[in-house]
Amino acid sequence: MAPRFALVTGAGSGIGRAVARALAREGWTLALLGRREAPLRETLADGLALVADVADEAQVDAAFASLRARFGRLDLLFNNAGIGAPAVPVDELTPAQWRAVVDTNLTGSFLCARAAFALMRTQAPRGGRIINNGSISAYAPRPFSAPYTATKHAISGLTKSLSLDGRAFDIACGQIDIGNAATDMTDRMTRGVPQANGTLAVEPRMDVEDVARAVVYMAGLPLSANVQNMTVMATQMPFVGRG
Repeated sequence: MAPRFALVTGAGSGIGRAVARALAREGWTLALLGRREAPLRETLADGLALVADVADEAQVDAAFASLRARFGRLDLLFNNAGIGAPAVPVDELTPAQWRAVVDTNLTGSFLCARAAFALMRTQAPRGGRIINNGSISAYAPRPFSAPYTATKHAISGLTKSLSLDGRAFDIACGQIDIGNAATDMTDRMTRGVPQANGTLAVEPRMDVEDVARAVVYMAGLPLSANVQNMTVMATQMPFVGRG
């Protein structure tokens, strides 16, 4: 089998770390992108560590230049880096908090997809796959989640546009929508989080390795096939019927 090269953003923890390790076990050669080198090294000691803020165009371009110099090509981008904002009513959010989420979750995903697209359409053999981390918040909001929910709805539009525009260049794009993977970001679920009816409730979580296996499946398809959207979630969490 020819070498396969993948880049995972937000690879220093949580879903990004689990996916990077799962891809490595399947024989992919990994580049790991994040804001700090030490967590990337902890994820995979032999991965290509690319220190960059996905919201910074110059840093993203420099990271992709380093990747191209080392690998020569890119077969998979897992566009995973993302953050949330304080869970407060929208009138208590500051514009700076809003912009931070938009800059990372949406603009960061665009900048990385843009750079990956440019490489995939010109490499030989051409083509590749982009998988965007959407979230079930791309379909239904949680209380007090306007910035996060808005960016995840926008990711759905970005995914569809990339999928359409990529056809001419053998670039496939799909989206994985995740509900309550057990990571540091969802620790608060174990203590109770606001529900649509105004109550607080503890929510079930699922093993992050289940997410990693789902991404590995999506990544392993030939470019003639694509998972456009996949939802993987804790079975008993309140999503279907939410609100």
